[in-house]
Amino acid sequence: MQMRYLAVFLILLLPISSSASTLFEKKFKECFINQLDGNSESIEKIIFTTSSSLYTPILESLEQNPRWLNSSRNPLLILSPFHESEIQAGIRCSKELGLQLKVRSGGHDYEGLSYLSKTPFVMVDLINIRSIQINLADETAWVQAGASVGELYYKISKYSKVHGFPAGTCPSVGMGGHISGGGQGTIMRKYGLAADRVVDAYLIDANGKIHDRKTMGEDVFWAIRGGCATSYGVILAWKIRLVRVPALVTVFNVERTLEEGANNLIHRWQHIAPELHEDLFIRVVAQNSGDKSKTFKAVFNSLFLGGIDRLLPLMNESFSELGLQAKDCIEMNWIQSVMFIAGYNKDDPLELLLDRTTTFKSSFKAKSDYVKEPIPESGLEGAWKMVAEEDTVAMLILEPYGGRMSEISESEIPFPHRKGNLYNIQYLVKWEVNSKEASKRHELWAKMIYKYMTPYVSKSPRASYFNYKDLDLGQNELHNTSYSKASVWGKKYFKGNFRRLAQIKTKFDPQNFFRDEQSIPLLKSFLNIKGIHDIIGRNWKNCLVLQLC
Repeated sequence: MQMRYLAVFLILLLPISSSASTLFEKKFKECFINQLDGNSESIEKIIFTTSSSLYTPILESLEQNPRWLNSSRNPLLILSPFHESEIQAGIRCSKELGLQLKVRSGGHDYEGLSYLSKTPFVMVDLINIRSIQINLADETAWVQAGASVGELYYKISKYSKVHGFPAGTCPSVGMGGHISGGGQGTIMRKYGLAADRVVDAYLIDANGKIHDRKTMGEDVFWAIRGGCATSYGVILAWKIRLVRVPALVTVFNVERTLEEGANNLIHRWQHIAPELHEDLFIRVVAQNSGDKSKTFKAVFNSLFLGGIDRLLPLMNESFSELGLQAKDCIEMNWIQSVMFIAGYNKDDPLELLLDRTTTFKSSFKAKSDYVKEPIPESGLEGAWKMVAEEDTVAMLILEPYGGRMSEISESEIPFPHRKGNLYNIQYLVKWEVNSKEASKRHELWAKMIYKYMTPYVSKSPRASYFNYKDLDLGQNELHNTSYSKASVWGKKYFKGNFRRLAQIKTKFDPQNFFRDEQSIPLLKSFLNIKGIHDIIGRNWKNCLVLQLC
């Protein structure tokens, strides 16, 4: 057993040559076929190596950030399974060969952890694991991990005009990862997060065994709902509870420049948005023009679960400063509001929700914060100045909490950002030229505005949203997976729930098979680097060859 661990670590430490890569590919395919007893689909439709003409198109098909491509750190091979047995085989063969295994469900990977690694790895692309089964009798649905948020919304709309689900605003996000980190959206103030609505799940563990809620146990079921599910296994599917939505909802976009009082409006918004009726969600998208003109605007983007006749009195009473009028509002059904929030027009075909690719792709960097006390006007002014002066697209997205979000306990699921949070901030900067110089310059802007906001946001810890993953918060290196080092970022994402997540991880995946730079760590590392030196000295290559041959 100990020698197997040694072989795994040696592969992690050594650079991989082209000949070793070819050997890995050959061994993986042999193992894969043996695992399935020859019952798999044609292997060419499932396994794509770097020498395959389809490797690059598949790698690029769902990615949302070009920064992760054309790297020596991309996957050794891509596994695109059609059946759960092929995922099981992929897990077992990866373990046998000492490879990492990473999962892609939708491609919205803020730090590219499913695309990149310092060590050889297999990407499991769940694009073919995407069925959705709606059961209106008990108002639930089984959603496979590779299905997108848009596909789920679309499928629900085909069954009912008065049902929905509280997930995110971007249709191409994969449900596997979205729920894994919490899943906030426009109706969370009414119904909570996507992860709050999960009632069962199918998970494949590090031994290739499939679990449901009963067999994985309540601890693991608690952990995977917002606590980094990929630290525990591969999510196959979520069973979710749908919510009721009105037949008629109202949306609006109101834009204001600084000259039109945007700063005063945002300052006022901080006080009222988390206290509004739970049917009303108003977020602020504060952004520049994306060029050197140094202009700035704030868009008040809203969804109200009801008609204009109810909305206007609420706004006049609570946020009259915005000056909302009936002509600013559009009534529609819920699925049309999903389209509107995603940037489409009311009458665009719903089939656009099924499009998993983003035609306009640009490199980006994001960070996040939580605000517990309203930021003074002077503090906001400084932030808008920094946004306006950036010479590429830069924005702050402010999403209000309150309502149902304040009623759920911090420990109900691993996502802890509940009562006391006024809103979440996402700092986002995007650029066109995918070069190291451009990346460095624009990432520096993200770091600078994050630093500037320090006095105004949550403290002890300075909290962040896990789905807006940020490696700047501290790295959990694969060869140094200590709990104490990981807690630097772990407590920002999960606060007091972090230690419980690590305890569950240590029990359920004691070999730390499922891991990346910000996966949940073991409470104690199972083998340290010094131990390797002590056992085999410096003769690493021979051990590596023995493992592969």
